[in-house]
Amino acid sequence: MPIRQLSETMINQIAAGEVIERPASVVKELVENALDAGASRVEIVTSGGGLNLIRVTDDGFGIPEPELALAIARHCTSKLVEDINDIRSLGFRGEALPSIGSVSRLSIRSRTASGDSAAEIGIEGGRVLPVRPAASNRGTTVEVRDLFFATPARLKFMKGERAESSATSDVVKRIAIAFPSVRFTLAGTDRSTLELPATDDSPEGSLRRVAQVMGAEFPDNSIPIDAMREGVHLTGHVSIPSFTRANALQQYAYVNGRPVRDKLIAGAIRGAFADVLPRDRHAVTVLFLSLDPAIVDVNVHPAKADVRFRDPGLVRGLIVGAIRQALADAGIRSATTGAAGMMAAFRPGAASYGHGGPANGHLSYDAAYRASGSTGFDPSRSPQRPLDMQFEGADFVRARNGDFDEPDQAAFDAGSLASADARASQDMPAETLLGAVLGAARAQVHENYIVAQTSDSLIIVDQHAAHERLVYEALKNALHSRPVPSQMLLLPEIIDLPEEDAERLAMHSETLARFGLGIERFGPGAVAVRETPSMLGETNVQQLVRDLADEIADNDTVETLKERLDKIAATMACHGSVRSGRLLKAEEMNALLRQMEATPGSGTCNHGRPTYIELKLADIERLFGRR
Repeated sequence: MPIRQLSETMINQIAAGEVIERPASVVKELVENALDAGASRVEIVTSGGGLNLIRVTDDGFGIPEPELALAIARHCTSKLVEDINDIRSLGFRGEALPSIGSVSRLSIRSRTASGDSAAEIGIEGGRVLPVRPAASNRGTTVEVRDLFFATPARLKFMKGERAESSATSDVVKRIAIAFPSVRFTLAGTDRSTLELPATDDSPEGSLRRVAQVMGAEFPDNSIPIDAMREGVHLTGHVSIPSFTRANALQQYAYVNGRPVRDKLIAGAIRGAFADVLPRDRHAVTVLFLSLDPAIVDVNVHPAKADVRFRDPGLVRGLIVGAIRQALADAGIRSATTGAAGMMAAFRPGAASYGHGGPANGHLSYDAAYRASGSTGFDPSRSPQRPLDMQFEGADFVRARNGDFDEPDQAAFDAGSLASADARASQDMPAETLLGAVLGAARAQVHENYIVAQTSDSLIIVDQHAAHERLVYEALKNALHSRPVPSQMLLLPEIIDLPEEDAERLAMHSETLARFGLGIERFGPGAVAVRETPSMLGETNVQQLVRDLADEIADNDTVETLKERLDKIAATMACHGSVRSGRLLKAEEMNALLRQMEATPGSGTCNHGRPTYIELKLADIERLFGRR
């Protein structure tokens, strides 16, 4: 078959297959065009999940009548002049409108501020209709009907109306967070109206917009982020460790105002929260990266959802370091949802909480977790569930065999808490203790829970979980403050690798040596491992090195080895902490509370479970009808 030039319509339909995946993709492109046009108000209306109708109206600059024909022509844009490395707008390719018009019935009606009247142009399945006069206010209205009518095969891949509507709503919310000064409205026959009133571009206004999208409880359970390194500025908010979600859908990331779903950023967030969250829980984040457009490439994905950084290690290190520093500086905080779960447990009719209903007044951990607004966590299947617990009905119960029960683990006790801290707490005036974050210890109940009082709240602390975190942090500090002890292999382990992986490992050999892994080149396409971290004991050296090579190729880091060492430290901390069932003296309980206040991340244990719950005095008074 001879080589021939494809028709313009077919070229646009091919482009539409990459750019326009579903109705939500159309909404994204049209809303971005409105924002690039300086709109302060954007209204979106859909029908049939967006397959029947999508209408986007804005009050932006508008399109002059002579330029309407260019607006729907391929690779015609006002946002890019000469330098592809200097992209400061959301759109820049000039592909969206002609691609949409090639697979739907598209009309554009626009009027500029200086225009006496509006003009309209249309496309039906790639066939351009003539420009004609129209009536309209200042701005642009783009209407898309019968999406994919020109490519019926694509319709077979669409999901149900509810799923398409949900995807459209998610797109609008993601864009709206980056533009708090713009009012967004999303309406249609298939959903209730979503209204996001304009705030302002100040940090407070941005946080109010985030609360509109993510819920009013997020600001009270978040920590601000503000860090800069080598020209890259990171701002935003991240949730405290005890405020989590079952999936990563509420992790929002922006690069120069552009919403992205970048795996490097997602991986950095996971790394930053690695030792404070359970494996099946996810932090809630809103992060904004601002940097020179010349050092980030946004032209690597048809939908512009991915980006490529010139120095990915710098960006990843900034995100991980900034989040960990913010968590450390924030001190100890409990999620407000924990008190909500406790309040729900005490209310009459809360029969779903506990194994025996409200009669026995027992609240299971699983029920409290669900009551706090966290869904999707099943403690019976969690890899972090206690070894000495079994699951019956709605509750954890002690294992009957006695092999792992707490009294049998007394040999692992770390002994009394630091006597200096105990004496310091004992010598503190009562007023000083009540003014502390965790207050003064008043009692120990069920030989595991410390009840403390502050000036305006009641605190319940899980003594084992709390001390486990304290021991873990101490072990980590000792582990990373000096080179990790290593053990020499009797025979070096020779590992064959692709030449690129071997070279990457050799470049990071000094860093690996600090973690106890002695590695060197062994001819082309191979490395020799002569030492391994003594903490790892018997380990699969081949798999460890290959995992490190893969991580260095993806992120230019050696976090895999560090995470393995931290995991061993967490296991040692679990066995070396104060056990459940152990009676503590008053001074020991107060010393534990003071150490928690001074230790970053002590609001959760090594497995991500909360170490304490705070119930405000006002909430207690409401339970008794005093308010």
